[in-house]
Amino acid sequence: MNSKFILVFSSVLLFAACSSTPQRSVETPAAKSITSGGFLPGDGPDANAPANLDAIPNAIPRAEPLHRYANRQYVALGKTYVPLNKPGNYKERGSASWYGKKFHGKRTANGDVYDMYAMTAAHPTLPLPSYARVTNLSNNKSIVVRVNDRGPFMHSRLIDLSYTAAYKLGMIASGSAEVEVESISPDDSLPPITVNDPVEVTPLQPTAIPIEKNVPGLRTIYLQLAAFQSPASAESFHARMSAEFEGSGKQIVLYQKKDQLVRVHIGPYKTHAEARAAAVKMEAKLGFRPFLSVH
Repeated sequence: MNSKFILVFSSVLLFAACSSTPQRSVETPAAKSITSGGFLPGDGPDANAPANLDAIPNAIPRAEPLHRYANRQYVALGKTYVPLNKPGNYKERGSASWYGKKFHGKRTANGDVYDMYAMTAAHPTLPLPSYARVTNLSNNKSIVVRVNDRGPFMHSRLIDLSYTAAYKLGMIASGSAEVEVESISPDDSLPPITVNDPVEVTPLQPTAIPIEKNVPGLRTIYLQLAAFQSPASAESFHARMSAEFEGSGKQIVLYQKKDQLVRVHIGPYKTHAEARAAAVKMEAKLGFRPFLSVH
């Protein structure tokens, strides 16, 4: 077995993550029916949801060391992102979405375990970890979250909130809202969070990639969606894309070459023509055309 590469497979569905479009009736934690739910089946709260989400406090900004790897430049869905190197001095308005149970318990880009009932968020460029105030511009509700993940990457969204953060902003039913995001510097009067060292992610251990054996010379064809220096960021993005593409019959793959970049691919495709046709269809959704990658 060749040991240069790794595949991590998941089922896939066409672009429906982070709950922007009302899909069905849902219930709040108080079991009140909402006529137009803002999330997909299986992404909302479960039977063990906290009884009173309103009582969950805001995140408290404290000094934390930045993650060693999760703040490097990366490319996702055809766009290059350059994370900020320190908290503060950031203020922007845009669309917020939220992500729930499909990611609950999975690792975030800085190595945390995502808790949909905590006051956290994902942002493309804010430092990991850092803190931000998010204000719903339609009702002036405001919260403070700890930013510990990367995303969102689609539909020109600005920030992805945890389920509780979205609930406290009053945007569960709609699934999205126009917000203002302002970074917050740590409160120097509070004791710093003590850690021995920023979280380090074990490098991906390569395994063999299967090659079609029934057609001489044919190798496995994929489309590339993203490339990361941080394995944790790649795995976080992989989880998001697995939810986005769930049910389409394709797989989301983590693929590592000698340059140590961890790439996120979708496939496999039987022929180059099939892959190119799929890339054209994806362009309307992604805003760019994924390119071919043959393993």
